[in-house]
Amino acid sequence: MCTMPGTGSQFPAARGSMALAQRQVAVQEGPLYRTEGSHITLWCKVSGYQGPSEQNFQWSIYLPSAPEREVQIVSTVDPSFPYAIYTQRVRSRGIYVERVQGDAVLLHITDLQDRDAGEYECHTPNTDERYFGSYSAKMNLVVIPDSLRVTAVPQTLNKVEHDSLELKCEVSKSTAQHSHVSIAWYRQRGSEVPVEVISLSRDFVLRAGSAYAQRHATGDIRLDKVGETTSKLTIYNLHPSDQGEFYCEAAEWIQDPDKAWYAMTRKRSQGAIVSVQATDKEFSVRLETEKRTYIVGEPVEFRCILEAQNVPDRYFSISWAFNSSLIASLGPNAVPVLNNEFAQREALGQLKVAKESDSVFVLKIYRLRLEDSGKYNCRVTEREKTVTGDFIDKESKRPKNIPITVLPLKAGFAVTAISRTPGVTYNESFDLQCIIKPHYPSWVPVSVMWRFQPAGSTEFHDLVTFTRDGGVQWGDGSIGFRTRTAIEKAESSNNVRLSISRASDTEAGKYQCVAELWRKNYNSSWTRLADRTSNLLEIRVLRPVTKLQVSKSKRSITLVENHPIPLNCSVKSQTSPDSHFAVLWYVHKPSDADGKLILKTTHSSTFEYGTYAEEEGLRGRLQFERSASGGLFSLTVQRAEVRDSGSYYCHVEEWLLSPNHAWYKLAEEVSGRTEVTVKQPDNRLQVNQTHGNITVLENQWVTLECMVSNRTSPSSQLSVEWYVWRPGHPEKEVVARLSQQSILRYGDLAALGNLRSRLHLESPSPGLYLLSIQNATVQDSGAYDCRVEEWLLDPSDHWYKRAEDLSGLITLTVKQPDPTLQVETATANLTVQEKESFPLDCSILSRSSPESHFAVTWYNMQAKEASGQTEEDEEQEREAVLTVGPDAIFSTEASRWEGRLRFQRLSAVLFRLTVLQASGADTGNYSCHVEEWLADPSGVWYRLAEEESSTVAVHVQDAGSSLQSVICSNDALFYFVFFYPFPIFGILIITILLVRFKSRNSSKNSEGKNGVPLLWIKEPHLNYSPTCLEPPVLSIHPGTMD
Repeated sequence: MCTMPGTGSQFPAARGSMALAQRQVAVQEGPLYRTEGSHITLWCKVSGYQGPSEQNFQWSIYLPSAPEREVQIVSTVDPSFPYAIYTQRVRSRGIYVERVQGDAVLLHITDLQDRDAGEYECHTPNTDERYFGSYSAKMNLVVIPDSLRVTAVPQTLNKVEHDSLELKCEVSKSTAQHSHVSIAWYRQRGSEVPVEVISLSRDFVLRAGSAYAQRHATGDIRLDKVGETTSKLTIYNLHPSDQGEFYCEAAEWIQDPDKAWYAMTRKRSQGAIVSVQATDKEFSVRLETEKRTYIVGEPVEFRCILEAQNVPDRYFSISWAFNSSLIASLGPNAVPVLNNEFAQREALGQLKVAKESDSVFVLKIYRLRLEDSGKYNCRVTEREKTVTGDFIDKESKRPKNIPITVLPLKAGFAVTAISRTPGVTYNESFDLQCIIKPHYPSWVPVSVMWRFQPAGSTEFHDLVTFTRDGGVQWGDGSIGFRTRTAIEKAESSNNVRLSISRASDTEAGKYQCVAELWRKNYNSSWTRLADRTSNLLEIRVLRPVTKLQVSKSKRSITLVENHPIPLNCSVKSQTSPDSHFAVLWYVHKPSDADGKLILKTTHSSTFEYGTYAEEEGLRGRLQFERSASGGLFSLTVQRAEVRDSGSYYCHVEEWLLSPNHAWYKLAEEVSGRTEVTVKQPDNRLQVNQTHGNITVLENQWVTLECMVSNRTSPSSQLSVEWYVWRPGHPEKEVVARLSQQSILRYGDLAALGNLRSRLHLESPSPGLYLLSIQNATVQDSGAYDCRVEEWLLDPSDHWYKRAEDLSGLITLTVKQPDPTLQVETATANLTVQEKESFPLDCSILSRSSPESHFAVTWYNMQAKEASGQTEEDEEQEREAVLTVGPDAIFSTEASRWEGRLRFQRLSAVLFRLTVLQASGADTGNYSCHVEEWLADPSGVWYRLAEEESSTVAVHVQDAGSSLQSVICSNDALFYFVFFYPFPIFGILIITILLVRFKSRNSSKNSEGKNGVPLLWIKEPHLNYSPTCLEPPVLSIHPGTMD
């Protein structure tokens, strides 16, 4: 504890430095009661801080009238800190701060006022790297009225020597708090320092001042209480030296919360002037000494005391005598004159003659001899100084002789070593006493040596020697003892005490003391008279009884990987507040016989990784913490893995610092176990299980959806694999796989066919995967599903598959388009003249697809005459006129049609065949046969549908030569034409009917061979005659088409 000057209070000592300093502000404990008008101090100290050693302080007050409002008083750093009501008092130093140390101050209020009562706060501005601890402290100050009253009657008294003096003093108080009062009487002469006469302390202890102690012992000085508030001083047998001013002083004391007493106020009364008149010039002499029997070497002191009035104003001479022989004399100048023998002893420091005061003279022999036995006396002679300056003897007086006897020193003695604490604990103290009997006075030259035999050793070492001349001499075995050993020798020299503090193992063993009795000769040489060795004294130094207790509570922790594992080790009790701990963390797994060491933190806070941490790669995942209080240790395993599961526990070792500043292990204990189970995250992967059916046409784009509705972790990665069950295949086949690294791989089905180029896989949003098939074919039909695998990253940064799930089946049906081919079926009749041309149109009313290609074949059907057949049974012979394939390749025409055909495609659905240079053989029924062809997605053409048009009846009339020339040249024809029209027309109608009937029969047999369209044709070529009456000639050649 550190005491602040002027406060009577104590600062708490600074605590030992910790690994992590915590700022602590301490202020004087309250409430404090102080009186108005007094000068008070309040202390404040800060510890555990960082930054400069000189800290700043700010004092504020919270007044009772506004306990929540801070009123600033004074600061060590900011002159503008005080509020207006305190500014003037701070400037005039009525209030100021005294810096006692860099981190401790005193607040002074020189004239305490009633308004100064309140709650005081001491605040220290922060100099730490971060806020940690307390930065202010508060205490209450109560200001009470000063009720102490000290009164005495002022008077002047004239007394005569040997008279008595009585003085009274009244002391009163009306303080409500419990307080004590002390009273003291003083005598003062002019400007001299007041001399205390007698006092009554606050604890009611009566003491006389040093100048009046002897007279108080004889009863000449008394202090009595004569009333509730009045005390009386009585001095009997007044001396002339008693004259002066007498006054009394009282102080009111109160006990603070720290149990220290504080004088709140101190006051003195008015004085009484006392003069003492001497009675006469008589004087008396007395001789005093302590005892009459001494031992050789022991000192003796004779005091010759002069009792007279006004001694300082008179002259006396003194002479000392031994067996009536003069030893020495002192004149008024106090210079001693000794005879030869005693002068020699005085020169050797063995004798002294001196004037102690005006009325006391001393003869002192430091070492008595046997021959010093005899009678001693002193003579006092009053001398008067003449006008010439010479002295003449007047009256002489001497007291009675004092005989003394000097006995020889006995050499027989015994030495005993004892100890009240033969068994001590570390850091405790123990005493060793070497007792010598009989008891010799302190002046007897005795040397005492302590010897020490360490535990486990057979040799003694000299520790320390208390020499015969009172010195201390350390031996060669005192290393480690000197700073912790105190030596004390009793005045009688019979007891030499060895006090050893902070005991340790090095102080355990056997102790022994050796005493030697010496005599100093006249020539200053020494003679050893005797020596004795004590008994052996064994001291056992024990280690402290451990109080270490570690929490044995068990617990279980279940957590998901990648989360931290919190492990706690709690020290419930410890042997010493200064204990340090080494903590060893273990894990025990079912497959292991013993636990494996993870981490060790030594008592000096160093780290050592265990084999388990090295083998399992835990070094980068371990975090160790220790609470500020020091009793809780935490180990956190970051990013837990499944393999971290096990039973964890800590092994605590308690270490203490021995008095030799060496650490030793006192105890160890194992904590309860913490069962840790680290599991993988719960499987929450869900894929949409809805089944579906999709039907599309060939060449369309189809998209299959795989939806992940839930997943285990947002940070997981997904792989998606598509499968298909195709009709006629026993097992499903892999279509494509998208790995968790977004790498696309095709299955055997897609890799071998042309499916790979038509697949498109995308993920437009998290959890949604789309498989698109471009230009779907019938072979793509089947039941599709997707298998989703969820991959998680373990704490070792390795990916592992946590879960998988299948989607619902999506049945895909790819079909060819439905045939909707329709050809014009309306019948028609067409009559043309020979050599003219006639068109044959083939009109497609509807088609199955805009991409369709058409193969068109025109047929001619003519009646086939057969004997024995009726007209109704007449067969029709069908002849292919021209075939145009879907690839626009013409077939070879029959020879009779060569050069007379012209093909035209008027639109995508209208085809026209024109027959040039019609002849009678061209008469017949015509129709067109249409085949609709489509290309599958692989580019292979197939026939989707076919349709036959209705027939067109064509009649070609024979025109012969020119009508004009015929008619004009033949009169018979002329008449025939004009006069016989009706018979001719009748014949024509009959002929037409017959031709139409034959054409119908022939159209049924006009299809191509095996119904296959011609794959090649000759290119039609037109030969055109310039004459107007000659029809164009159509010749067909391979290669082109009009």
